[in-house]
Amino acid sequence: MNIGKEVLTGLLLDEECNLTLGELSRACTVHAEWIIELVDEGILEPAGSDIAHWRFSGACLHRAHTTLRLQRDLGINLAGAALVLDLVEEVEALRAQLHALNQ
Repeated sequence: MNIGKEVLTGLLLDEECNLTLGELSRACTVHAEWIIELVDEGILEPAGSDIAHWRFSGACLHRAHTTLRLQRDLGINLAGAALVLDLVEEVEALRAQLHALNQ
């Protein structure tokens, strides 16, 4: 008996996963139009030549979820979210370089 314990289920996605627009929308519980806005803003970069053939990586899923949290928790618009995501990635890259230099 698991009293007071929540069991989480789901699919573990790697960086190379290929989610369609519909799958990404469902994973984020948003309308496809919002995902298209993220692409237009440069937050997400799908593989594929046109919207019918777009495929999104695990990194895109992570960026979309982060954008949702930034909008919900901080009221940041999409342009601001794009800037925050870019800065966070830059800080992470700099930390990795610093860590490598210290080894």
